Amino acid sequence: MAGLVPRSFINDIIAKADIVDVVNSRVKLKKAGTNNYQACCPFHHEKTPSFTVSKTKQFYHCFGCGAHGNVLSFLMEYDKLEFVEAIEELAGMLGLDVPREESRQSDKPYVNYQTKKNLYELMQDITTLYQQQLLQSQPAQDYLQQRGLSDEIIQRFSIGFVPDSYDLVVRQFGKNKEEQERLFSLGMVKRSERGTMYDTFRHRVMFPIRDRRGRVIAFGGRVMGDDMPKYLNSPDTVTYHKGNELYGLFEALQVNDSPEKLLVVEGYMDVVALAQFGVDYAVASLGTATTPEQINQLFRTTEQVVCCYDGDRAGRSAAWRALENALPYLEDGRQLKFVFLPDGEDPDSYIRQYGKLQFEDYLQQAQSLSDFLFDHLLKDVKLETKEGKSKLAALAVPLIGRIPGNMLRIYLRNMLASKLGIIDPNQIELLLPNSSRRHESAVKKMPEVKRTPMRLLIALLLQNPKLALEFDYDASSLASLNEPGLALFDKLTALCRNNVGITLGQILEYFRDTEDYKPLEILATWDHLIEEEHISTTYIETYNFLLVQIVERRIEQLIAQDRTDGLDGAEKQELAHLLTVRAK
Repeated sequence: MAGLVPRSFINDIIAKADIVDVVNSRVKLKKAGTNNYQACCPFHHEKTPSFTVSKTKQFYHCFGCGAHGNVLSFLMEYDKLEFVEAIEELAGMLGLDVPREESRQSDKPYVNYQTKKNLYELMQDITTLYQQQLLQSQPAQDYLQQRGLSDEIIQRFSIGFVPDSYDLVVRQFGKNKEEQERLFSLGMVKRSERGTMYDTFRHRVMFPIRDRRGRVIAFGGRVMGDDMPKYLNSPDTVTYHKGNELYGLFEALQVNDSPEKLLVVEGYMDVVALAQFGVDYAVASLGTATTPEQINQLFRTTEQVVCCYDGDRAGRSAAWRALENALPYLEDGRQLKFVFLPDGEDPDSYIRQYGKLQFEDYLQQAQSLSDFLFDHLLKDVKLETKEGKSKLAALAVPLIGRIPGNMLRIYLRNMLASKLGIIDPNQIELLLPNSSRRHESAVKKMPEVKRTPMRLLIALLLQNPKLALEFDYDASSLASLNEPGLALFDKLTALCRNNVGITLGQILEYFRDTEDYKPLEILATWDHLIEEEHISTTYIETYNFLLVQIVERRIEQLIAQDRTDGLDGAEKQELAHLLTVRAK
């Protein structure tokens, strides 16, 4: 039964962590002012930095796509973590254990941060074991030499070997039941019908799969002969989700952390062989089709992605699925291309036969997304008939409508209009589903904020919590007034006064999962247009103005009621109190 993380602990780690350090460990930041840092946004494509991180506020915000939040929000979005996983990741970075409270709700088995850390370390130990076994196996070394791999490349990718033994890993790392269960959870061993543990991988060249941070999370094993299956891959585990990862991405980023392009191929050996010949920007999709999560990872890294597949039917089918998965991520400026190798060739065989220069020349022939899109759609369509034109429109319009990039969408719309013989391309635009485009786009339009005194007051305090200490605010004097937002202002003021030094990031965390979180999240990034030197004065003046307005409104209500229905004792006392407040 999984326990709950105490709120006090969450507040503590938010206070102890520095969002600048956490973000900078994943996205290179440059200083921009005294307490602010900048970078190109990791959540959408851009060439000019609009992603800012505030050391004072402990808050990040992108003025381009609207992404924002505190350090936990960043970890959740960037590392694709659940809330509790982000807490554990942050706690681990601070060297803290996460306490748990009892929960009456039963959940799926829970794996805490330390357990995961131990599993990553175990996978690294297994990698080292496989590397040692390679040094002891002449046939395995001969095989890699025949494939043209140098010692430097073998070392860079930590390639190893596992002999034809059913229990090498079990004997080394599964000496008791607890250790065996860890191996089982990683997919490194299997259980026979009798319950005996045996190694998943045997007699194979082993390719460690690393995540973007360099942690070994899985393995791919290739036979050296003609046995089947040729490749055997780790199953999805607590550390590995195949559809989220790209083999070779970590190694590619070690060579160039801002690659001009990335080449997507199908197999481990393709990536390694290309690297051997100096093509250091290849990654493998760990399957036949590139998933949306992998596409997102690719475009976080570069603006140009080239998918390289076999020219057979299976390769073209995989390319089409990759295109469909990529459509929601095609912001303007991003390029997706497709290249198909000659029959019987794969990247490994092609570059070994023709060399780097000819291989990269061949890549220059890659089809643009638009050409591949229409070539695919037109293969079974007869444009000389009305039915054929109708079919093409029916197939193309939904696909074009999923693209968030306005310029790319217009370009494809015009191409479709040309093929359909439509003189006015705007007729196609009328068919495009606007709602789906807005939904799919990575660039989110932030809600417009109507400027009211109460919203301004809350926004100023939220973005500058120290304002709560600058004058005496008596919440009881306004307690009887039914003013929208007043209750939130009271809670926010009390929180800031009781936690001197609290930051914007901490405030948002305090209100997470409450009805107040969304309006505060919007106001956290609202540009109220008040210059820094006037914030304190504006805050006090806005409060006083609001107080007068609220009191006047309530006095008018009570006087009107007194003329019609009369006031009871409590209401008379309230009116007298408010008249006193107004007179001050």
